[in-house]
Amino acid sequence: MDDSPALVLVPTIPLKFDSSSSPITTKVLKTQPRARPSSETTIVSIYSMYGDDRPRTSWSASSVLTTSNRKSYEAGVIPTVKVRLPDGPRLSIPQENDDSELAYYNEYDTTHDSGPLSPPSSDLFVSDDTRESLSFRTSTTSSPISRSRESTNNADSSPSLRNFRIGSDSADRDLTLLPPLPPSVQSSQHASPSPTPPPQPSPAPSPALHPAFEHPIASIRSKVSLVPSEGEDVDAFHVRSTYAQLEAFGVKGDGFEDGIERTRARIGPSRSSQLNAFAALDDGTEKSKTLGPKELETLASVDRYGFFAVPSHDRLVLLTAAPLLKRLAPVRGGPASAPASSMALRELPRVLTPPKEMDRIAKWTRMMVPLVRDSGANVVTWGVRPGKEAKLRRRVYKGIPDAWRRASWDFLMARYSSIGAREMEALAREYREALDKPSTYDIQIDLDVPRTISGHIMFRTRYGAGCVLSLHPRPLLISHSQRSLFHVLHSFSLRCPKCGYVQGMGPIAATLLCYFDPEHVYASLVRLHDAYSLHAVFSPGFPGLLEVIYVQERITEQMMPDVFQAFKKHSISTTSYATKWYITLFSNSVPFQTQLRLWDAFLLEGYDVFIAVAVAIVWVYRDQITSSAANFETVLSLLSSFFIPEDEDTLMNWISRMLGDKKLRSNMRKWKADWQALVAAGKDSTALL
Repeated sequence: MDDSPALVLVPTIPLKFDSSSSPITTKVLKTQPRARPSSETTIVSIYSMYGDDRPRTSWSASSVLTTSNRKSYEAGVIPTVKVRLPDGPRLSIPQENDDSELAYYNEYDTTHDSGPLSPPSSDLFVSDDTRESLSFRTSTTSSPISRSRESTNNADSSPSLRNFRIGSDSADRDLTLLPPLPPSVQSSQHASPSPTPPPQPSPAPSPALHPAFEHPIASIRSKVSLVPSEGEDVDAFHVRSTYAQLEAFGVKGDGFEDGIERTRARIGPSRSSQLNAFAALDDGTEKSKTLGPKELETLASVDRYGFFAVPSHDRLVLLTAAPLLKRLAPVRGGPASAPASSMALRELPRVLTPPKEMDRIAKWTRMMVPLVRDSGANVVTWGVRPGKEAKLRRRVYKGIPDAWRRASWDFLMARYSSIGAREMEALAREYREALDKPSTYDIQIDLDVPRTISGHIMFRTRYGAGCVLSLHPRPLLISHSQRSLFHVLHSFSLRCPKCGYVQGMGPIAATLLCYFDPEHVYASLVRLHDAYSLHAVFSPGFPGLLEVIYVQERITEQMMPDVFQAFKKHSISTTSYATKWYITLFSNSVPFQTQLRLWDAFLLEGYDVFIAVAVAIVWVYRDQITSSAANFETVLSLLSSFFIPEDEDTLMNWISRMLGDKKLRSNMRKWKADWQALVAAGKDSTALL
């Protein structure tokens, strides 16, 4: 008889086995995607901000955890599985006084030191009946490791990252990384389970983790475990659990390496595949070790905002400043002999520090005043000095200094949305609670995360976490990363059942993550959703998008009638080129520094700013659009380009003057009301180009 020890195993999905006392039946439910109206389908067919939409070929058939399965799971009826372990030193077993819930998780193995970690293998032996219903993969990521959360308000808790160590005397023998055991189940090193494990040497104390590295969902001391919810898709749970595991362990080469794919393509059962995945986990020193030559070289190649100095866009065109020197007014088309294309650029221009930035920092420092402080005297809410209110709009359009952008954005959103500090705390709790809930959009969010703002160093590494910029005088953790982006979009997809998740949310959340922590980003998205008209923009059918397009067309028809007729002549609908602009808030259409300045004005004045930006682009290229050489392809290609402003100040001044025109703003409000009347009468389908 095999002398292998018998251990109790809890798989990802309850196993099917023959038992008269507690039969388990597995049901497979097919989740149907939410049906959208034809108007939205038409727009989605046109709109694509990403170039890679390959079908999901690596996923297995979806299964769910049914009610009967859950009852059996909670009742403790679980199969006994034999695992073949090496003849050398055994894996350390958690003690009753160990605060970790991870199966075979040890802070430091003091019994032996065998060198490098051995990879897990799939040397798992189960009965034939059990094997038939085994629907999870025996790899490091297919088994959900228990992970924890604790409130960030618990100042007494100092979670520490511990090393996940496995000892082996023979390098050529496979080890098995087991799925987590229930907290109540205690296993021993003997062949038969014992209720009281034999005493073992106390583990060495784990190194203290700097407070800057603490994260509300990275604490392993919490007693909350990640388990699939009833009815949750298996693939969706695999995505959610993988991000939770990596939140606790971290990844190596964060910000400097591409990382290893663990969700879109599962880790294979081969030794080399599992070894690579296991070696890519952080050992607890990733954020504290000295930077090497490779890291320093990478940091030297990024601009002041963290983007790599490598062209990443096709069709770079110059948004010339000369047409913007003339304010918006009725104008005829240009000469028929005008070229049909604009000046193309070979690469993105260098990002330079604005020459007057230090002076503007000083002016904003004198203009802003703290309103609310926390118990540590840190400023929670900022305001504008009463005597400086008249200068706010002009200084916003001149560009908020980057050193003041975080505080100013928060102030502008709070003033526009009337959501203050108390509501922000409630939204932060809502964000943390939503992390434990399943979302039907998790798979799609995971597909979009790695291709969102991927040119940024903090979003480069797959499942990366961010970095510590400075430990003195105060730790500063920058947490904009792929993991933070997934968590924010996951929680926000549960906020509004009507909107759910659409791809345009990704670039918006990523931009906010460059200045705020994930909890604050979630609350900011709620502000934008509720107060800045994004609910209407993201709702099925995109009603808010169609409304602003209608307003844009009315302005074009009134101010540039020849351009409007050219659009009709070439059968160019506004949705074919402007949808991307409005849904992403110009995140993927202009350089990042230009986008930030557009957002400065947007957070001050609302969504009308982007109507003005769209009109400004058409205004600049009106001669090319009305050229006798223009056609459908040339016009659509031009307006689908990546625009490089020749002079950002000139562009922002033109937008400021347009939105400062009281008569035009009154007409914009009237056209919005006209659109709502057309929708109510069912005539909206024929009202747009």
